[in-house]
Amino acid sequence: MTIIVRPFECKRDELTIRGKEYFPENAERRLAPVIISHGFTADMTSVAKYAEFLAGRGYHAYIFDFCGGGWNTTSDGDFHKDMTPLTEVEDLVAVMNYVRKDNSIDPDQLVLMGCSQGGFVSALTAAEYDDRVHALVMFYPALCIPDHARRGDMRGIKFDPENIPDVIGEGKWQLSGDYARSVINMNVYEEITLYNRPVLIIHGTGDTIVDYNYSKDAKRAYDRVRTPCMIDLLEGAGHGFTGEDDAKAMELTAEFLDAFIR
Repeated sequence: MTIIVRPFECKRDELTIRGKEYFPENAERRLAPVIISHGFTADMTSVAKYAEFLAGRGYHAYIFDFCGGGWNTTSDGDFHKDMTPLTEVEDLVAVMNYVRKDNSIDPDQLVLMGCSQGGFVSALTAAEYDDRVHALVMFYPALCIPDHARRGDMRGIKFDPENIPDVIGEGKWQLSGDYARSVINMNVYEEITLYNRPVLIIHGTGDTIVDYNYSKDAKRAYDRVRTPCMIDLLEGAGHGFTGEDDAKAMELTAEFLDAFIR
C-alpha cells in the first residue's frame, strides 16, 4: 500500500498551525480521520510513526504542531510565552474544523488521539465537542497537570500556587504563569467525563513522569458515567513507548478503532 503524505495549514485566530496528513493512495471510500496530538515540549515528528501506521490500516491520519507547543515546533507561537493546555485545546479545535471540511473523510467517524499532554488536551476537547468526536485514544495522558499546578511543581518548575507569577521556570523550561493558572482549579475527572463515547487508555506501569494511577482513576470515572472505556497497562513501560511496547500499543489502538469505527 502506498501512503501519501502531504502538508496542511489552518488558522487559530491569527496564528498558523502547520501539520501533515497521511492516507492510503486511491482509497475507495471516505476514510475515518484520526487527529494525533503530540506531548509537552515535543512536536509532530514524535507521533509521525503513529500516523503512518494508521494510514497503513486504512485511516486518514493528521499530525500537527501545537502553537508554541514545543521547542522545535513549526506552527506560530512561542513556547515560553503563549502555550497553555487550554490554548492547545483551541489549536486542536481549529484542526478539527479543518479536517471536517475535507471531502475525502467521514466527519462522523472522527477520532482524537494524543500522547501525554496531547492526551490530556484531546480528552478535554472530546468532552467539549462530544457530538463531533466518535472515539478517543490516549497514550499515557498527563491528567496529573492540574494536581501538579496545585502543588506548585510542574516537571520541576516550582512556584507559589497561591501567587502564581507572570513567568514560571527559567531557561528552556520558562513558561507563562497562565500555563498553571489555566488548570489550577480544574477537576480533571469531572471535565473529561462529559465525553461519553468510546475511550481507550494505554499507559505504562513504569512511567515516572505521569503515574499510571491517573489513568486507572480516569477509567473509574468514565465507568461511573457509563462511558465505554478500556484501559491497557503495559508492564514496565515508561513515558513514551518504544520497541515492543510501541508495537503493542499500536496494535491495541488498531483493534479498538476497527471495533468502534467500522
